[in-house]
Amino acid sequence: MSKLSPTVSLYDRLGGRPKLVELLRYFYADVRQHTGIGPTFSATISDWPTHLEKIADFWSGATGGPALYRGAMPMKHVSLGLGESHFQAWLELWSRHCRARLPAPEATELVAIAETIGQRLRQIVGAVPAPRI
Repeated sequence: MSKLSPTVSLYDRLGGRPKLVELLRYFYADVRQHTGIGPTFSATISDWPTHLEKIADFWSGATGGPALYRGAMPMKHVSLGLGESHFQAWLELWSRHCRARLPAPEATELVAIAETIGQRLRQIVGAVPAPRI
């Protein structure tokens, strides 16, 4: 089996939109059940199928696939009252799902993208990240 060229996007290495949507469905099923972040999602999202498609649009562009997301994603988080515990819970679940469902290199890359996005969102909403030990 030959190695993929480094020019192949993460989106393609993940398996395109079908695999991305599959990952998101499993991930957000756990998010909805999570005692720390589930209530925040339940209070703001009433149409989960539409939300998952919108989030798939976002992750498509973030992973080098078609840039389909239209909107101001960071600003939608400002009014939610998010704190560091929310970010830690989200990223922990994201990491767990990526590592369980994806090959290690792709999981590591997708988790790193999420961590970078999380750092930017923390700054936007004024949440202070926990110090790294």
